[in-house]
Amino acid sequence: MQKTVVLVKPDGIQRGLVGEIMSRFEKKGLKLVGLKMLVLTDDVLDEWYKHHKDRSFFDDLKKFMKWTPIVAMCWQGLEVIPAVRKIVGTTKGREAEAGSIRGDFGMSGSQNIIHASDSVEAAEKEIGLLFDKDELFEYGSAMECLIYADEEIK
Repeated sequence: MQKTVVLVKPDGIQRGLVGEIMSRFEKKGLKLVGLKMLVLTDDVLDEWYKHHKDRSFFDDLKKFMKWTPIVAMCWQGLEVIPAVRKIVGTTKGREAEAGSIRGDFGMSGSQNIIHASDSVEAAEKEIGLLFDKDELFEYGSAMECLIYADEEIK
């Protein structure tokens, strides 16, 4: 099964959306395998956003991401990366699909409540930046037989 990272960003924390956000992934049938609240460091942010390091907004982006702690989650499921990105919605909240997290709660492109890994490679990198091996859990879920057909999970 694939894994992906979801962050509730400082604006999502300030607006009290953590429970609502987690609930949407749980209702979809995804399995939470890692969860923590933390303050992102400059080292993590420099690596996370290194593709933006020469952009004019880089320092403001880092400042925003350190404004409050964030909630980091690792979700697992069949083709979880595209499934999570659909739940999250497009980057600009005002353009995001109704029913998505950003579509329901956001208006901005930069203060967009949530982050979700966009590829397997990004997910692996982000998991490595945020979680130690002992902070990710493998466990059986009694609901998996209700979420997936047998041939999908074998």
